[in-house]
Amino acid sequence: MAAQLRGQQISALLESLPGIASVLRSPVADAIVSTIRAAVGLGEFSEGDANELVQFAVRRGLVGSEEGEQLLAEVKDACKNARAKARAKNIKKKATVTAKAKRSVKKKAKVKTPKAVARKTTTKKTKATKSRPKKAKKKR
Repeated sequence: MAAQLRGQQISALLESLPGIASVLRSPVADAIVSTIRAAVGLGEFSEGDANELVQFAVRRGLVGSEEGEQLLAEVKDACKNARAKARAKNIKKKATVTAKAKRSVKKKAKVKTPKAVARKTTTKKTKATKSRPKKAKKKR
């Protein structure tokens, strides 16, 4: 079974062998694509993609190593908070579904008996019987 290469290993391989870039797709390119998809809501954000992009920026001298480490720490905290919120949201959603199910069971349990239904229909007067005008008597 072939071992899978991680993003860092592929990046190092791409930098050391200039011609291999045409054979393998860059993990930085994958990270850029997936981050763009996550930004517009077509995919999910990945800490690994952020890590790959920050490492690329540090290797190229676009970002200092301290700033990169600080950024990655912020990303990890944000992802941890997002996961906690998602878990809380799922728990809340499950609780509301359970409560709705319990309410519907209670409503089904309160089925009217035929006697109660019959009493209600006989005591109700329809609008037509209430608003009928009295007949005038004929004079002879």
